[in-house]
Amino acid sequence: MRTKPLLIIGGGISGITAAVEAAEAGMEVILVEKQPYLGGRVSRLNRYFPKLCPPQCGLEINYRRIRNNMRIHILISSCVEEITGIKGNFSVKIRKSAQYVNDLCTACGECVPVCPVERPDELFYGTRRTKAIYIPDEITFPFRYTIDGEVCLKDNCSECLKICKYQAINLDARPEIFTREISAVILATGWRPYDARLIPELGFGTGDRIVTNVQLEKLDVRNLFKSVRPEGSYPVIAFAQCAGSRDRNHLPYCSGVCCGTTLKQALMIREQVPESRMRIFYIDLRVQGRNEDVLTRVQADPNIELVKGKVAGATIQHPGGLVEVETEDILSNRKIRITADMLVLATGMVPEQLGLEQVRTLNNGYIDASSLPDGFFAVGNAVHPADVSTSVKEATAAVLRGLQVVRLADRR
Repeated sequence: MRTKPLLIIGGGISGITAAVEAAEAGMEVILVEKQPYLGGRVSRLNRYFPKLCPPQCGLEINYRRIRNNMRIHILISSCVEEITGIKGNFSVKIRKSAQYVNDLCTACGECVPVCPVERPDELFYGTRRTKAIYIPDEITFPFRYTIDGEVCLKDNCSECLKICKYQAINLDARPEIFTREISAVILATGWRPYDARLIPELGFGTGDRIVTNVQLEKLDVRNLFKSVRPEGSYPVIAFAQCAGSRDRNHLPYCSGVCCGTTLKQALMIREQVPESRMRIFYIDLRVQGRNEDVLTRVQADPNIELVKGKVAGATIQHPGGLVEVETEDILSNRKIRITADMLVLATGMVPEQLGLEQVRTLNNGYIDASSLPDGFFAVGNAVHPADVSTSVKEATAAVLRGLQVVRLADRR
């Protein structure tokens, strides 16, 4: 009897980890990712926390493991619509979006200059634009171009098709729906940042001097501050912690990683712009374990001030475009206003929704792992706010449990 594969939904760090660990343990794996590339939110980071190293190194190692393992079957631009059956004998229905660029693509890039349409780059959270045909970054996996079907002028433009030498483009491609038999399911559906526009008092969207923490990961702050500050002066950056988190009107829970992210970003800016000054406004600083070493570094930096107090409002000043921040200093028992060159909103994490009949969620949107049927396992940010390290550990643990399901199914 042929062993039925393990299904992993989500191609972020949790899903990738589960895929390579399962495949190297001898399991067949189907990895389903809704984006046209793997990597998830980690691929959008500038540095890991707390090592402060680029995420590309860790991702590239895992991509190499995927390339070298024939047991891993990747379905990008795909989503799971339905799962039926019981543990060890599930059937899954998968929808794959139209693949306008196929495996013959060599990533030569000749199609890009002739494309007449631009789109916001979701990898950079809209802070830059790409053409309708694009490749996310230099280590994208699979490494080939993709076409954004929402903006491409397929019926009125075929410039990319004309210039492609490898028959890699098919503008008539259509979606596919198919089924696969599987033994168990790992839910690694990840997260998205809370929409800062839902907190209007913090001014997001009123000017480019107010950004979110995820946007900051992709900004070139060195050149940015050169353009906004006179020579010889220093830029001031304010951080507003818990922007939408721990708030009954928005996210009632702590998002777990925001404090560590801000500490990391403060050190990154100090490295890139040594003359910069920072103020971090926080409710509580929630870091633990070896992450406390990063907090110690921040506390020892004379150019970084930690202020216990929640930011109440922010407005863009005109002229000049500086940000006026209204906040409190709890330890001094006073309200204060400061002016900053930039305000960074530490927005929280929101779980991605899956929409499967078997998956119930808690009031906060996270999967209720205790209610999952036998053969379903949820990991990382599908279950609770989690950092990279936690996500990797939970993914590995889920593979061990999935391996038991597969082995038991084989004995029947």
